[in-house]
Amino acid sequence: QVQLVESGGGLVQPGGSLRLSCAVSGSAFTIYAMSWYRQAPGEERERVARITSSTSTAYADSVKGRCTISRDNAKNTVDLQMSSLKSEDTAVYYCNAESSPKYGEQQYWGQGTQVTVSS
Repeated sequence: QVQLVESGGGLVQPGGSLRLSCAVSGSAFTIYAMSWYRQAPGEERERVARITSSTSTAYADSVKGRCTISRDNAKNTVDLQMSSLKSEDTAVYYCNAESSPKYGEQQYWGQGTQVTVSS
């Protein structure tokens, strides 16, 4: 089992920056890829950024150039640095972990952290 706990959400003004962090505990050695998703009210959950164990990254077009995902394997954390925030970035942000095929390709989710971009 893997447990994920997000932190770092809050209220930020348009144009501001925010750093989200996800702490991983449990069987972290089973994880292949980590992602950040977000879900705005009335919208479907969408993947914002993903990073694999080989540090290959991918970003949604809506955040490309404004967000950076990084992982610290020693600390078992995954961060999402967001800048030039817009009102449309307002959402609950979720940390996600995917275990490797060797460990059953399980999906794990954190409880979410609210990000509100507003003046």
